[in-house]
Amino acid sequence: MERIGPPAIGGEREMLRAFLDFHRATLAMKCEGLGDEELRRQSMPPSTLCLLGLVRHMAEVERTWFRRVVAGEDIPLVWSDEGDFQAAYDAREATGAEAFAAWREEVEKARAIEAAADSLDKVAYNARWGEDVSLRMVMLHLIHEYARHNGHADLLREAIDGTVGV
Repeated sequence: MERIGPPAIGGEREMLRAFLDFHRATLAMKCEGLGDEELRRQSMPPSTLCLLGLVRHMAEVERTWFRRVVAGEDIPLVWSDEGDFQAAYDAREATGAEAFAAWREEVEKARAIEAAADSLDKVAYNARWGEDVSLRMVMLHLIHEYARHNGHADLLREAIDGTVGV
């Protein structure tokens, strides 16, 4: 996934798409060149936080917000039939190939769902929150999620091999 900086000027939807894709690509960049063992390296016991867990978590986030909420699909989470959002973080037995394939699939489906929506004002019901949300809010929420977790990814990657940068 190529990381392209968002435009300085653009329409609202164009800007939201660009910032979301920038953050998606940043997560992929933080994992580039690492093997499964490095991707599974945990931050600090007892936490199971690792780069691979972040990728798995973001696959769940993409799936939940775009497919389950916006598109109204009745599907389980990727890594938990019981709806346990924390299960994705535990990547001790996971592989990069599996996690990245699931994440890329969810990103592509999310992009298609967003592109098919007539406007950012599209409203969908979020059962977990018990309220309606707009597509605009969903996109902003995902930007927030990626930005937050990319900060974690910065620290995790630096601890693995000293790589730093934006």
